[in-house]
Amino acid sequence: MTPEELYHATSVSWVASFKKTETRDLKYYCPVYQNKIIEVYDFLGYEEEMPRREPPRYILQGRVTSEELRSKLVSLDVGDLHKGSGNPIKYTSLKTLLDIKEYVEIPSEDEVVLIETLGDVDLIDHIYSFITSKGFNYSLSNIKNLYLSLRSKPFVIISGISGTGKTKIAQLFAESIEATEDNGQFKLIPVRPDWSDSSELLGYVDLKGEFQRGPLTEMVEHAMDHPNLPHFVLLDEMNLARVEYYFSDVLSVMESRKRDGDKITSSLLLDGKYTGREIKLPENLYIIGTVNMDETTHPFSKKVLDRANTIEFNDIYLDRFDFLESHEEVEAQRISNEQLEPSFISLKDVWMKQKPLVEKVSQKLADINKYLESINAHVGYRVRDEICFYMVHNENAELLEEHEAFDFCVMQKILPRITGSDGRIDQLLENLFTYMTGVPYDADSVQESREYPRSAKKVAEMLRRYHTDGFTSFWIS
Repeated sequence: MTPEELYHATSVSWVASFKKTETRDLKYYCPVYQNKIIEVYDFLGYEEEMPRREPPRYILQGRVTSEELRSKLVSLDVGDLHKGSGNPIKYTSLKTLLDIKEYVEIPSEDEVVLIETLGDVDLIDHIYSFITSKGFNYSLSNIKNLYLSLRSKPFVIISGISGTGKTKIAQLFAESIEATEDNGQFKLIPVRPDWSDSSELLGYVDLKGEFQRGPLTEMVEHAMDHPNLPHFVLLDEMNLARVEYYFSDVLSVMESRKRDGDKITSSLLLDGKYTGREIKLPENLYIIGTVNMDETTHPFSKKVLDRANTIEFNDIYLDRFDFLESHEEVEAQRISNEQLEPSFISLKDVWMKQKPLVEKVSQKLADINKYLESINAHVGYRVRDEICFYMVHNENAELLEEHEAFDFCVMQKILPRITGSDGRIDQLLENLFTYMTGVPYDADSVQESREYPRSAKKVAEMLRRYHTDGFTSFWIS
């Protein structure tokens, strides 16, 4: 097969091959002819095709793989993988190919349905296009941030004033990758003010001694039964009740996550006494909570804020209608969970691969911590680690500029911790503003920050509230 034929035939993206080689994720490539895999190679390397083209193309180098693997993949129909516009070359995983029958209903033994696998940039573009095609207006940066936040930690809080589309962004994000209520991969759980323990979520034993599963337990079990597909739980208005009361068990188990071989596992959420099997938090379950801050809701403790990325959706452009001009229908694309699951559990996971970036980010956090110590709001190791995970995921995916990614992290992991009427808060916020902008705070002439515009704007807003009311908070009510 010539390089030209291989370029058009292989099921592995050439762009992905270059990036995946650096992270040692790419192990195999498969030439495809007439929608069927004709050979399977162990990936050994690549070389750029000459004469050089723009964009560059690469010739993959390898050797025929073991007969055991060939017998499973050769002649496999991958026609569905090449659906859609653009270059038909796709990147997928060996696990997706081998495990596909476990989680996709197949009409007959001869027919196989493949799950679409996209690179990070392509996946984000798809999600953004899908949401826009539904008539909703969210910035591409906010979509990237939500994606990176979920990859860093499978628990995200979305805040903002009423009517900004907090619930809708979570629903559409999931729907874009075919996670819906109809197929059991998405569940919206409205939180009620009278929730005082975990029984409303996890379940309870009734008067007959029978265990009645809660909505979260049902979702966890469905995710356990379909481990290769991402599942989403949306806790709507999650602070109508005290989060620490009804969600503490889940938070504790979430912090127990650890690696077990190539899997991520956790402590028991429920034992098998009533459920018939041990229930743990699966690695393909993502929890998103929406919150409002008003007289009907409860504030968050640092225990909760430490364990989540708090994303604020307050950008409203009532006079923009360009997103409504598109009449293109964008179909949802089912993806494998490996495209969304967190890659890192401990700092050791990223230290050897991205030591310079981890050191750089940690030093910035140490500088900020010096200011936060004045009101005992400084961050600990958990926050440091999760910010590093976010930054490394972003670096690998090349989604945001480094300063923009760190700006999101400060907004989501640090500023929500600052609240109160303590006289020291004034000086703390002024110090943070100077750190972000390079100039002292002046209420009459607030300077914008080139590196950290979101955080600087938020700090200036918190300062104005403190000077006006004698009290300030991250939250807008």
